Amino acid sequence: MKNILFVLTSNDSLGSTGKKTGFWIEEFAAPYYTLTDAGHKVTLASPKGGHPPIDPSSASEDAATAATQRFDKDKATQDKLANTHQLASINQEDYDAVFYPGGHGVLWDLVEDLTSIKLIEEFYNNHKPVAFVCHAPAVLKNVKNSAQEPLVKGKKVTGFTNEEEEAVQLTEVVPFLLEDMLKTNGGIYSKIGDWQPYAVEDGLLITGQNPASSEKVAELLTKKLQ
Repeated sequence: MKNILFVLTSNDSLGSTGKKTGFWIEEFAAPYYTLTDAGHKVTLASPKGGHPPIDPSSASEDAATAATQRFDKDKATQDKLANTHQLASINQEDYDAVFYPGGHGVLWDLVEDLTSIKLIEEFYNNHKPVAFVCHAPAVLKNVKNSAQEPLVKGKKVTGFTNEEEEAVQLTEVVPFLLEDMLKTNGGIYSKIGDWQPYAVEDGLLITGQNPASSEKVAELLTKKLQ
């Protein structure tokens, strides 16, 4: 059994639109069940602690998957989610890997969160897997490697595409386009068709393109932990 840390956004505001956001429930539920069903222990944390906001769109019937339906009936996991640890209280030494679910919320808090940045660097520098899905690779924007260069430089990566952002009509709302940022930071970015499952592994770094890629990221992480 391995100990895996999940880090979720505490931000529920979609920029200055007045609309709500948060983390995308499938991107939490699918990896959570993939990893716990494999016998691993998952600890949940967020910048503010307590209950991280769920993006309302991800809780709609249109976005439902087997994993989200399982979560809807799982009171124990719902209670666990309602009581996440405060990120500042987390010690990297207590965990074997870290995973970040996406959702637009991360773009306004975890990207610039110094605790999160330091934590990812500590995991990576201690040879522990770091995994991200959909918008979560955005939190790598300010993360550096041991040479003080962007962690993604020269690494194979993926993440929510410019086309997918355009499709949800948030290109002008988000603080930056994830695909562009990963390329600017030197990442070897690749993608497939919109909304198709796609995940990339490069050493300790695992990234997934969109919500449908959540399980693939978790499967790669599970193999990495064997």
